[in-house]
Amino acid sequence: MTGPHVVALGGGHGLYASLTALRGACETLTAVVTVADDGGSSGRIRAEMPVPPPGDLRMALSALCEDTDWGRTWRDVLQWRFATSGPLDGHAVGNLLIAGLWDRTGGIVEGLDWVARLLRCEGRVLPVSTEPITVSADFAVGDRVERVVGQVAVATAPGRMRCLAIDPVEPAVPAATLEAIAEADAVILGPGSWYTSVLTHFLVPRVAAALVEAGPRTILTLNIAHEDEETAGTDRVDDLAALRDAAPGFVPAAVLVDASEDDAALRAAVESWGARYVVAPVREPGTLDRHDAGLLREQYQALVSWVRSGGALAR
Repeated sequence: MTGPHVVALGGGHGLYASLTALRGACETLTAVVTVADDGGSSGRIRAEMPVPPPGDLRMALSALCEDTDWGRTWRDVLQWRFATSGPLDGHAVGNLLIAGLWDRTGGIVEGLDWVARLLRCEGRVLPVSTEPITVSADFAVGDRVERVVGQVAVATAPGRMRCLAIDPVEPAVPAATLEAIAEADAVILGPGSWYTSVLTHFLVPRVAAALVEAGPRTILTLNIAHEDEETAGTDRVDDLAALRDAAPGFVPAAVLVDASEDDAALRAAVESWGARYVVAPVREPGTLDRHDAGLLREQYQALVSWVRSGGALAR
């Protein structure tokens, strides 16, 4: 049997962790990356150019760089940020490089493939959409509801989120992104900022339909602890409820939970959903909310093998 074809979805540090865990363990590995960021260097680039924010895409490319002096050097260059007293201050070199390739080639996917060649990446990085997406949400604050617009604003808004939306409502999706999800032996969803990196995939209609179809091949990785401002005052059961509200037809094969988050209510929520409940220590030692790539790798290898063997369908 050949190695598995795996797709991992998300953004930022959560996707970086899952890609680091998966690299080298798959025949093909594809990252599908959210494009809702509007802060920092990425936000400044999308404000000046009609392109997706490159930051989360840069992080995914960096995670997949070849493990050689060449790959690691170019990874570090991509991640390098300028510290100046002028307009370059805070810009990541990789964001500018990606934007420059997009400007030169006129193709979002083509530009990312060129950067992947430069890093000799062990996998491919694709955007969830070739258009920049703007996230908005309604928050209940006391006895009033406030609309908040923008990824940074949504991630840091006070109150309890009531609904999440994107603009445009039907953004363009690369054919390669849909093909990767459809052809994958296994799909890894999460960890990451729950609303703006995970749930946003289900707000893109064509991607949502592909993920519903891929549900029996999907491993959902829950976050750890409660340090993320997006989910302050909630717990993992609330996270599942928000996902089920956003994607009523989606049921994953398995839900991976860190041992520190294990409880009877969460187990009941997962099993009533129809998914396998998997508990394992996957937190990075010495941290509160970071996944350990090595521990994740062990769990992903076992779960991907289980999915490929038909275990999810045999239940």
